[in-house]
Formats: sequence, C-alpha cells, structure tokens
Amino acid sequence: MNPIRSRMASHAHKVLISGASIAGPCLAYWLQRYGFHVTVVEKSSSLRGGGYAIDIRGTAREVVDRMGLIPRLTLAHVNTETVEFINEQGKQVASIRPETLTGGVEGHDLEVRRGDLAAALYDLVKDSVVFKFNDSIATLNDTGDNVAITFKNGTQETYDLVIGADGLHSKTRGLVFGPEDQFDRYFGFAFAGFSLSQNFGYVHSGAIWNAPGRAAVIYAHDPKDRPTGILSFAQDEKPPTDTHRNPEAQRDFVASKFPETAWHIPALVNAMREADDLFFDVVSQIRMPIWSKGRVALTGDAAHATSFLSGQGSSCALVGAYILAGEMSKHEKHEDAFAAYEKIMRPFAEQNQDLVHEGGSMVLPRTQEMLDARNEKLRNPSSVATTVQQAAHIGIELPDYPVAGLEDGKL
Repeated sequence: MNPIRSRMASHAHKVLISGASIAGPCLAYWLQRYGFHVTVVEKSSSLRGGGYAIDIRGTAREVVDRMGLIPRLTLAHVNTETVEFINEQGKQVASIRPETLTGGVEGHDLEVRRGDLAAALYDLVKDSVVFKFNDSIATLNDTGDNVAITFKNGTQETYDLVIGADGLHSKTRGLVFGPEDQFDRYFGFAFAGFSLSQNFGYVHSGAIWNAPGRAAVIYAHDPKDRPTGILSFAQDEKPPTDTHRNPEAQRDFVASKFPETAWHIPALVNAMREADDLFFDVVSQIRMPIWSKGRVALTGDAAHATSFLSGQGSSCALVGAYILAGEMSKHEKHEDAFAAYEKIMRPFAEQNQDLVHEGGSMVLPRTQEMLDARNEKLRNPSSVATTVQQAAHIGIELPDYPVAGLEDGKL
C-alpha cells in the first residue's frame, strides 16, 4: 500500500486517535493512506468481539465500499428476516421485515455484528498503524505547537494532532472541552444489553416485547451464534451514579423494571443477571457547538452521538471519519481542516440525531397511547417507515478525496 502524501501530512504528520471501535480505525485507515503516521490508543485490552447487530446503510455503505470491505461485510451479514412485536400479555401484534421498521433498503443495507465491523476495520490497518491496547490518555496539554500526552501507563509522547473517537462518554472530550453534562441530551431511557445462551426459537429474526415505556428484545442470527438480549425502559431521571459503576447494582436496577412473568421476561432477566458481557448505559445524544479546539478534534459518538434509538450511530461514525481524514488531506492548516470537516458533517449528524425524540421510538413507545398508535401502524406496514428516516440515511453527498477507490486500497 502506497500512501499519498497529503498537504497537512507534510507538516502535521503524527496523529494520535483515542478509541479503537468504529470511527477510530476508519479514521486511521484513511489518514495512513494520506501519509500520516497514526497511533491508536484503546482502553480495552483487545478488540471487543460479537455484540448486537448494527446497520450500515445509505452513505455509510459507500464509505465501506471505498475501503474495499463490501465482500467481507457481505459474508458477515446476519440477515435478519423478520421482527416480531409482542404485547404485554405475550401475544403477537405483528411480524414485519426489519427494513420496514428502519427505513432501510432490502438487499442493499448491511447488517453485521458490531464486533465483525470493528475486526474488519482493524484488519485493514493493523500492519500500518500503531495500536496501544489496555491504555488511555491520562493528561493532555495542547501547547499550540503540538500536543503533549501522558498515557495511563506513565509513558509520555508528543503528537501534532489528537482526535477523540472514544465514544459517548469520551475522556478526550472531557479533558479538552469540559464535563459531559453540558453536551449531554438525555432522552429519559436506559438499557442493558447482554448475550443469551438460548435463542428461544428465533433464528435470523428478532422479537420485541412492549409495555408502555419498556421493551424486551431478542435478536437471534445464525444458530451457532449467541443471540442478544436487550432490556430497555423509561427513566425520567438518570440512573444513580453508583449504578453506572457497579455491575451488580446495574443488574438489580434493570431487574426491578421487569417484574412480569409473561413471554420470556423471567428468562431474559435471569440471563441479564448471569451475563459476562453486560453493557449498561442511558439513551443520550451529544450536542456540541463545536467539535474541535486547537489541535484536538472529535469524531463519531464523541462529537455527535445519535443514540442507539436512531440506528445510525455506526453509519455516522464511518461517514464522519472518512470526511475528517479527507479534509485533513486537503488543507495545510489543521484549523481549516477541522472547520471544513464540521461544515460538511454537522448537517448530516444533526439530521440523524433528529430521528430520535423524547416520546421514544417505534421500538420503545413511552406511553400507552403511543404504544397503541405504534401497534396500529404495525398492522399497516406501508405506513411504518418514514421518508424522514430514508432521507437521513443519504442526507450527505460523500466528497471525493485523492485516494478514494484506489485498487491497492481494496481487500
């Protein structure tokens, strides 16, 4: 692979990216193609495998196509054929194609496990980018000429630029822009995700049980894989701080919200209690007035988290990383590159953020009235997906940058 030396790379060639999930490795791929020397630091000890399925649709599919990843991701496609909706008593309300719910395009969108996408991105850059796993940024000092970093392991290094791609609760954002609360838009929901040891009879399909303000979800893909369970619920006030830090408190808190004995609720609660991969969080977005400061910029959820109710977090991360790297390749000054990136990306990010509102979603209606209206829509599937959803997925024209689509970038 022969990187093309960009304008900025000749001046600001050394870049640190914090976060090795989706946005980070995607950004690293494009930056190293433009001639930047890239290091990625990740607090986890390794890539996180498996996980719930995510959709790559619209403009984001074009990004992975330009990276040569379509063949690999097509093989990883989990192909959810139907989503079944269950009422509070455990009876079926409707069964529909997932694209009907999401506004996607059948036969075009890619649905892959989050870990499969992360692994595909990592494999593209593992031999050309330095990865520092089990580490993180402890202190950050932007001197104006460079950024001095002290890592958690005690080592020190300087970089020309630092990019925070470290998610909803970005530490990079906190170090540079201040506490998360000032940028957090909380939607009044919390959720727990976890793996299941049985598929409850579902294969290549999903099921969503609803009561007002609550949802229990099963997603089962290939029979040899562990299905995913999600328990989500309305929570007007953010869960207590201790709940976020204590896994047992998380389990007790979530279990208290699902006392029912109908359907598979008791089994899902038990599975949540026993899961070794429990992930607990709140439904929030990050809304910031600006995504860069000095020699530090943010991308992905760190800059513009759309929340998992939008279904667009990973797609926005891929598009944003591609554009940020491309603008860095075009401009000699980092200030100009960061400003151009934000000008192009912000309308798309905000359009996708606007898909979510306080009333919940098709998956998680907050009130009985909203739930009844949702169920009525499900009985007429043509009325479910909206043109607003579909427009958001393709709400940006992907710029062409010098190396986009070169054959030696293909797998």
